[in-house]
Amino acid sequence: MFVIVGWAVVFICVFGVFIAHGGNMGPILKALPWELGMIGGATLGAFIVNNQMKVIKSTLASVGMCFKGSKYTKARYMELLALLFDILQKARKEGLMSIESDVEDPHNSALFKKYPTVGSDHHVVEFVTDYLRMMVTGNLNAHEIESLMDSEIETHHHEAHAPVAAIQRVAGGLPAFGIVAAVLGVIKTMGSVGQPPAVLGAMIGSALVGTFLGILLAYAFAEPLAGLLEQKIEESGKELQCIKTTLLASMQGYAPQVAVEFGRKVLYSGDRPTFSELESHVKGKK
Repeated sequence: MFVIVGWAVVFICVFGVFIAHGGNMGPILKALPWELGMIGGATLGAFIVNNQMKVIKSTLASVGMCFKGSKYTKARYMELLALLFDILQKARKEGLMSIESDVEDPHNSALFKKYPTVGSDHHVVEFVTDYLRMMVTGNLNAHEIESLMDSEIETHHHEAHAPVAAIQRVAGGLPAFGIVAAVLGVIKTMGSVGQPPAVLGAMIGSALVGTFLGILLAYAFAEPLAGLLEQKIEESGKELQCIKTTLLASMQGYAPQVAVEFGRKVLYSGDRPTFSELESHVKGKK
């Protein structure tokens, strides 16, 4: 929603001020389809050449995320921390082997079913169960598991940033493709030097639409999308950091109540539930 509002502001401020200042939209509208086709086609071709197919698919899927609200809310984090609390509390009371069935089959686990939002997110479930499984086996210490967690989170970070880098490269190339379109327009104009000044002026104006369009698309559309997507990726990484901190605190001997407090402190302040909110939520789920 806010993406559409932002673009509407761009259009109003750019074209509205242009028209209010006495600008004529006629040459722009006449040249727009051709310039847009040339710049858009060149950009699409370069995008395909510049990226592996998995990055192309990931980028297309990620662009759709930019038009949706963030799923990383206070309610989601409270559910995540409550799930971790219940798992750690069960392991503390009944022993680590008591959670083995939950770890091996989370989709049929009463603990995971109790929290449908995070319990249905395969990234969260996989990350949690993988490291709980290592805790159950007891073959690795906290430092070794922390190192593995850091490696996985770093891999996730790099993989998730591939679409951001792809869009940023598109933003960097758009002004250049706009110049290419403008140069071709000038070449066309130079071939018509015998025309009246009014005709030549219109042709030069049409040629300059390419430069204008390339810059506008780069800095009002592509670059902001890349920035928004990067923020969303950072949010997803923060969730994994929360899980990591909670599980490691438990491995170091802290009680479940304290371990989830470690995880709570990792979250961004705007989305972080208060101690009393989390405590009430956990008690309400018992």
